[in-house]
Amino acid sequence: MSEGDGDNSQRPSSKSLPQHEIDAQITREKMARLRALRLAQEAANGPAVKPTTVRKRAGSKKAPGHASDKTKSLSDWLSTQEKEGRRN
Repeated sequence: MSEGDGDNSQRPSSKSLPQHEIDAQITREKMARLRALRLAQEAANGPAVKPTTVRKRAGSKKAPGHASDKTKSLSDWLSTQEKEGRRN
């Protein structure tokens, strides 16, 4: 057999490319093969997972205790931290 025969005919020789390029090419080929298998399976059986619907919220409610509900000045926050025994 010559080098061009066989399954590896599309891959360049290992002497012309670094190993990470060869690995990347192998990974791309594997992903393409798996994608084709998945698409063929979905065409035959339908999608495996039903698409989810996005529900719209009625109004924009903020979470209780959210920081924007009660804004404190920096000096108030620092005095609270000092009273609680925290040090800077």
